[in-house]
Amino acid sequence: MSKLTQSAIWSSLGQQAQNCRRMNLREADHKAFELEFNGFTLDYSRNLLDDTVLAQLAELADQQGLDEWREKMFSGATVNHTEKRAVLHTALRAPRDVAINVDGKDVMPDIWSVKDRVYAFADKVRSGLWLGATGKSITDIVNIGIGGSDLGPKMVAEALRPFHDKGLNIHFVSNIDSTHLVETLMKCRAETTLFIVASKTFTTIETLTNAKTARAWLIDALGEEAVAKHFVAVSTAADKVAAFGIDTENMFGFWDWVGGRYSVWSAIGLPIILATGPQAFEEFLGGARDMDTHFREAPALQNMPVLMALIGVWYRNFMHCPALAVLAYDQYLEHFAAYLQQLDMESNGKSVDRDGNMVDYDTGPIIFGEPGTNGQHAFYQLIHQGTTIIPCDFIVTHKAQNPRGDHHKILIANALAQPEALAKGRSLEEANGDVYKVFPGNRPSNILHIEELTPRAMGMLVALYEHKVFVQSIIWNINAFDQFGVELGKEMATKMMEEGNG
Repeated sequence: MSKLTQSAIWSSLGQQAQNCRRMNLREADHKAFELEFNGFTLDYSRNLLDDTVLAQLAELADQQGLDEWREKMFSGATVNHTEKRAVLHTALRAPRDVAINVDGKDVMPDIWSVKDRVYAFADKVRSGLWLGATGKSITDIVNIGIGGSDLGPKMVAEALRPFHDKGLNIHFVSNIDSTHLVETLMKCRAETTLFIVASKTFTTIETLTNAKTARAWLIDALGEEAVAKHFVAVSTAADKVAAFGIDTENMFGFWDWVGGRYSVWSAIGLPIILATGPQAFEEFLGGARDMDTHFREAPALQNMPVLMALIGVWYRNFMHCPALAVLAYDQYLEHFAAYLQQLDMESNGKSVDRDGNMVDYDTGPIIFGEPGTNGQHAFYQLIHQGTTIIPCDFIVTHKAQNPRGDHHKILIANALAQPEALAKGRSLEEANGDVYKVFPGNRPSNILHIEELTPRAMGMLVALYEHKVFVQSIIWNINAFDQFGVELGKEMATKMMEEGNG
């Protein structure tokens, strides 16, 4: 057995779980289970736990060294031990005048140098001063990437659509299936389209294959000399970028200490910056910075990311719930669950701990979700009446971006009714004896209330879940920042291609 599962606090939490399984959420007095921070309110009153459990979960985090690991991450220490790297996505949203050192070098001047270049480039495109090969301004941006170079910027760009410059259309291409690129290019004209090729090493096979096909499409329309006017890169591989035909003056880099799924704050966020402008992007970064400060300073049970992480550990390890549904009642958060799938499952989908030992406890949950109310007409049936208990995070934004009639009123009513129905259920008596209409209830959930989905709120939301995932990795004693699990299939695919089996 591991030190974690042998610890007294782990054993005590296991005993507490036996009591909490008998808890009745209709009768539980959890009104105090609410936490507010900077326009966010976390209502965690519909959970199968109590103050004793929360205190012991906080003790578990303390036992696992959360405070020490948190400071290591923020200070630039080597947190990603398998790849011998610091983990400093938080530095990407830090103010210009702070100093953060990695291996004795202050990284902030480099961060701001790239950011200033990205902002200047975005202003040139947005103002119409960047001209294509035929002298026309850009109307369409096509971001070509995959994984963190696609999921993060696509999710945030969609979430902030009300803040877009209406003169630019933003598209994202990721799938190696050529249909994704072909269907996107059908919406674009070569002479007014700008491509962003997002690949740190400029070797990712899906991204480079799509980029080469896009390049051929452009050359067919405008000639090879047009490539430098219609392609830019987010990469660090200057030689490969230049060989592709991109002017390295239009290459924007990031660093080894920025993991792909944590890179939306870097130049990978260029599509967002082009869509919304540098000021809105700075507000996005500012919201994340607010959450960073809160995460770093607030006591565990008044700390929103820590509290959400502790509740998640409770359900994964002690109540034995395999999944988490993330249910955003805001259409602009359409891609949020997909983004979280990578953030959480690629980070904490591990079975070997930091000491190289196989774990004897469950780690990351299965993440899924759809925007409300769509999910209600799909998988909510299983959540309400199925045999597997699935905790839920409901995300509710209270100001409508596009108010029309009773739409938002109905949306909010549904958002608040679902967690209440999950918690309280319906008895046989209330169902008038119809066993098919009985709901067992006692299905746990959180509600995260957001006043308005602004760029600052979006930054807070993403950073909230980033830190939640980090806290859980510390408790589970795993490295959240490598992803060797994605490699074997890619290696096999490459071998099959070489053998002519592709």
